[in-house]
Amino acid sequence: MNLDVLSKNENQEITNRVKKLISEISELINQKHLQPGDKLPAERILAEKFGVSRRSVRVAILKLESYGILKSIPQSGTFIANIGAVAMNGMIEDILSLDLPNFKSLVETRILLELKAVKLASLRRTKEDLKRIKSALDAHKKKLLSGEDAVQEDLLFHLAIAKASGNVTINQIMIAITPQIIVDFKKYHTDYDDLDELRIKEHSEIYEAIKIQDSQLAKSKMKKHFKLLYEYCGVL
Repeated sequence: MNLDVLSKNENQEITNRVKKLISEISELINQKHLQPGDKLPAERILAEKFGVSRRSVRVAILKLESYGILKSIPQSGTFIANIGAVAMNGMIEDILSLDLPNFKSLVETRILLELKAVKLASLRRTKEDLKRIKSALDAHKKKLLSGEDAVQEDLLFHLAIAKASGNVTINQIMIAITPQIIVDFKKYHTDYDDLDELRIKEHSEIYEAIKIQDSQLAKSKMKKHFKLLYEYCGVL
């Protein structure tokens, strides 16, 4: 998985561009009095109307789809979801008011998700899941022992656990928030080498708990892992 990410300014620029398109699509829906089940104009037409690329239109549509406002049907087009005009306009207003998440909010979200994910992973993990988690565990350990930066390998270990949870939504959210966590973690917390041995030990304990399918132990080990690490980093 490629974890290269954009700078915060680049992310903000893209976010603002997408917000502008979402606002324009919303205005179009209201101007044309489109109702639930009505079809939006084709992406090509929207791109021409708003003077942007079809890719930009697609990104905005995907964002609205992720919030359940639009629904794309293959070979048919994009339609207004059955949520009603009042709810739709209120949700779009909320979307447009959202800012980029800060590090603390990302960390809090990550902890809530991972405490649930590790329990589910313990109950649902397959042999392939264990191999994936162990591979990430070994890569992380190897990097740390060689004195290299291992933030990406650290996050990949946790993503492997999210995937093993069998919960698609948890997995998707974890994938979505991971890149910005990597950027912020490197920016704010570059000097925590004295935690290397502890991180290796705690990752190994989490893996072993998942391996023996002890969900309560796995959750306990994950909670301890986050508490020590993020207290050290000044987040919790």
